[in-house]
Amino acid sequence: MSPEELLVYAKKKGLEAVALTDHDTVDGVREAVRLGRKLDLEVISGIEISAIYGKTTVHILGYLFDMQNEVFLGAIERLQKARIERNRKILQLLEKQGIHLQEEEIADVSQIGQTGRPHIAKVLINKGLVANIDEAFGRYLGDDGCAYVRRFVFSADEVLNLIHQAGGVAVLAHPMQLVKKGLELNSVIGKLVDQGLDGLELYYPTHSKKNRATLLQFVERYSLVVSGGSDYHGDMRPGTTLAGGKNVTVPSSVLAGLKKRILDR
Repeated sequence: MSPEELLVYAKKKGLEAVALTDHDTVDGVREAVRLGRKLDLEVISGIEISAIYGKTTVHILGYLFDMQNEVFLGAIERLQKARIERNRKILQLLEKQGIHLQEEEIADVSQIGQTGRPHIAKVLINKGLVANIDEAFGRYLGDDGCAYVRRFVFSADEVLNLIHQAGGVAVLAHPMQLVKKGLELNSVIGKLVDQGLDGLELYYPTHSKKNRATLLQFVERYSLVVSGGSDYHGDMRPGTTLAGGKNVTVPSSVLAGLKKRILDR
């Protein structure tokens, strides 16, 4: 979805404020902020950056940063180039499997923003080569797939520093997913806090009340802020939607807490 489509949808759902947190790009944020003013919907700067922690990939959310910061934008450009190179290598590996895809086909699916593995998966689905996203990643694009390609990412501490030097707040996205990867939350969160982590994504579609209670213990122990979101990826993930209603509800106090974190520095 385009930034305009997302904001119109957010307004329709009754949201008061949103952050556009695309992966490794801020290309749509300026447009979203401008459109938000017209719709009387507060839009703050946002991004979701993949980072390496040990041998595991973690996702770090950045909020309220300066979108003109040259150091930050330079680092993001490096990530974008790495994505393009990775996509080309994936297509080469698929070619060896007898699957012929063109870069133009992938671009037609993504249309706007970054192009990545989910878009390649969509093309595989459209061609009838796989039934769904899960099969595309399981057979070809995931860590154990025959067309998997590791791409360049910054370390977690580098990402935290990038967000901070641009004046933003750095939050660990969907922390409970790290448990599924076999990581021990206390160790991960403690070390990331030492490196500058500001907060945890508390409100998330798959976070149960028990999960939130667990995360709140870390919030209190380390004096962290909380964030929340739907992780909405449009029709890439059928059945998902923006925050609000049964999916996940984020209280307005969350945004106030993020802003206060910056003021208290």
